[in-house]
Amino acid sequence: MIRLFTLDDSVPELTHLLHRAYAQLAARGFNYVACDQSDDMTRRRIFGAECYVAVAEGTMIGTITFRLPGSKSAAAPAAPAPAWYRRPDVAKVNQLAVDPAWQRNGIGSLLLDHLERRAAASGAAELALDTAEGAAHLIELYARRGYRFVEHVQWPGLNYRSVILSKRMDDGSRKRPPDRVK
Repeated sequence: MIRLFTLDDSVPELTHLLHRAYAQLAARGFNYVACDQSDDMTRRRIFGAECYVAVAEGTMIGTITFRLPGSKSAAAPAAPAPAWYRRPDVAKVNQLAVDPAWQRNGIGSLLLDHLERRAAASGAAELALDTAEGAAHLIELYARRGYRFVEHVQWPGLNYRSVILSKRMDDGSRKRPPDRVK
C-alpha cells in the first residue's frame, strides 16, 4: 500500500529506512544526504512536501517525496536551486528509497508511478529528480522510464556531481519546455 506519511508515523523509522536503502550507494563512495541524515534532517526534507510511504506487513518498506512546482526545500535553504528546479512548471522528486529486503520487487516503480500520476494531476509539465552522475545504474533506470538529462548540479557538501533528469508529464498538446537549461 502506498499512502501519505502522517504525523502518526515515525520519523526515526523513516530515517532508518533511508539509511538502509542508501547504504549500497554509500559503500560505493557516494555521500548522498540520505546515507546518514539525522531525524531532524528527515523532518526538514519532508517539510512542505508530500512524503509517501510504501507499507507492507505494517512496516515502511519504501518512500518517496514530492514537491509541487514552485515549492522550495527547507533542507538546504542556503543552496540556490538549479535553474530547472526553479521553473514554475517543474515538480520534483527526492528521497526515493526501498528497503534492501524489498528491492527488485517493483516497489520503486510503484512509488515512481504514483508520483508521476500525482505530478500530471497537479498540472506540472515536468517531473524532475537528481542523482549522482556516477550512479549509472540509477540513470539507466530513470532513462528507461522516459527521464532525460537536463543539466548538472554540484550540491554543497556532496562528493559527486549530480545530473538532473526530467520527464514530460503532458500528452504533447502543451508547448514543451526546452530540453536543456543554459
